[in-house]
Amino acid sequence: MLAKRIQEEAKAIFKQVQADRRHLHQHPELSFEEVQTAQYIAKQLTASGISFEQGVAGYGIVALIKGKDPERKTIALRADMDALPIQEENVVSYASHVPGKMHACGHDVHTASLLGAARILQTLRSEFSGTIKLLFQPGEEKLPGGASIMIKEGALTKPSPRSIFGQHVHPPLAAGKVGFRPGKYMASADEIYVSVHGKGGHGAIPNETIDPILLAAHLITALQQIISRNANPLIPSVLTFGKINSTGGATNIIPEEVKIQGTFRTMNEAWRKEAHQRMKKMAEELVSAMGGHCDFEVVVGYPTLYNDEVLTNNARKWAEAYLGAENVVDLPMRLSAEDFAYYSQEIPACFYRLGTGNIERGITSSVHTPTFDIDESALEIGAGLMAWLAVCSLAEE
Repeated sequence: MLAKRIQEEAKAIFKQVQADRRHLHQHPELSFEEVQTAQYIAKQLTASGISFEQGVAGYGIVALIKGKDPERKTIALRADMDALPIQEENVVSYASHVPGKMHACGHDVHTASLLGAARILQTLRSEFSGTIKLLFQPGEEKLPGGASIMIKEGALTKPSPRSIFGQHVHPPLAAGKVGFRPGKYMASADEIYVSVHGKGGHGAIPNETIDPILLAAHLITALQQIISRNANPLIPSVLTFGKINSTGGATNIIPEEVKIQGTFRTMNEAWRKEAHQRMKKMAEELVSAMGGHCDFEVVVGYPTLYNDEVLTNNARKWAEAYLGAENVVDLPMRLSAEDFAYYSQEIPACFYRLGTGNIERGITSSVHTPTFDIDESALEIGAGLMAWLAVCSLAEE
């Protein structure tokens, strides 16, 4: 039985996958700077006898594993490679060696798991028909997203995969479990940059100024009405401003300008475009009515991530066969974002969650925090399940 063979291979290579993850964790590189990461991946693929192309979307790598009758069908597996600008606080032997940089979102896990899956699939390539394309992708954490560039540079062509799988660590889910959600799963994500211009002056005589701080306060409050009074209540949306600061200013000085930065996320592309127009119109008109002027920029980011329903329902079934139904859970929609969404806009896609938490061992920190870590036993599933999903998908007519 092929599932049993894959499980045995995943167990046999666990130490290597763990070593991969720890090496990558110790040597994090930020988005579109993944020089050493790409070199390490290339070295591992070469050692496994897997052919690959480097330099896609910067430091991305596209590899091919050909089974019997390689022209029959192609599917793709994807892992992201970049780290975050976070100072690690974990006291572990494999902690980051690079000050201010850390794999705090689990991309080291994703890459190590895909390397593990690659080794398994290369070993068992005589057991399946078709071709498996491996995408080691840079720049997931930074717009425009490495996925969008990989697609533009032909990663989904020559050969063209019929479907694609990706996985992401999930600390709330215990190691040993995985989660799926068909249909809309993750939100679009746009960045908002606002400059509110007024007229500075002495804080004791505000009547001689146009206070941009007051204008900004009114604007932030008013923009929340876009969500509370204009959005369809059935469409999940969130507008969050995470940064505000003035150019100049002090306890007794009204500044000339205030800058605001935020994010807008939703699950509906038509509403997304409408909201952009509404926010810009409200900002410019409200600030103008109060005597100032406003520059409102929306930097369009990742689209909605849509999990193909047929593919994802099949993947859930295959995961149950591999792990047992008790270890496969349903996931709720979430308003976080992922550039894997670009792939989901092009071909049938399935983006699932890999449980990495362990409450008993205190491994509970969320992603994007300085204490994020994983129960490394999850690596065996991370590698094995990806390989299993690949061969099951190839076998589907």
